[in-house]
Amino acid sequence: MSLNVRAFHCPPAAVFEVLADGWLYPVWVVGASRMRDVDDAWPEAGAVLQHSVGAWPALLNDETVSLEWEPPHRMAMQAKGWPIGEARVVLDVKPRGNECVVRIQEQAQEGPGRWWMPRLVRELILYARNRETLQRLAFLAEGRWRNGERTIG
Repeated sequence: MSLNVRAFHCPPAAVFEVLADGWLYPVWVVGASRMRDVDDAWPEAGAVLQHSVGAWPALLNDETVSLEWEPPHRMAMQAKGWPIGEARVVLDVKPRGNECVVRIQEQAQEGPGRWWMPRLVRELILYARNRETLQRLAFLAEGRWRNGERTIG
């Protein structure tokens, strides 16, 4: 399992505002390249994001399913990226004064990426990927909060 932690200069509500907007998924998730559809129920448990992974012309259509939605503390998703496989991704957010700390955990659950890639190599790749994912998420949440684009409680 890969684990990354980052301090964000915004309240937890700002992070969950970004997570709640399914159309922003490819902006903060490394590897997701475009959105095709977002369930009206997103981000409630069971709702689905239809996205593509990869780069043109080698795009693959896949989906991510919301498993848990507990703002402003936790979100869990089942991210699919076949033919590589599927992973469970959990974001935990803890307040720290007027700011917060975000932890992302990702664990390969199914598919060739789990079977043929040595665990240490897989975790190093996921660590680097999720470090960038948290940086992108921080840019969005902090920027929207700082610029007052939304009313964040």
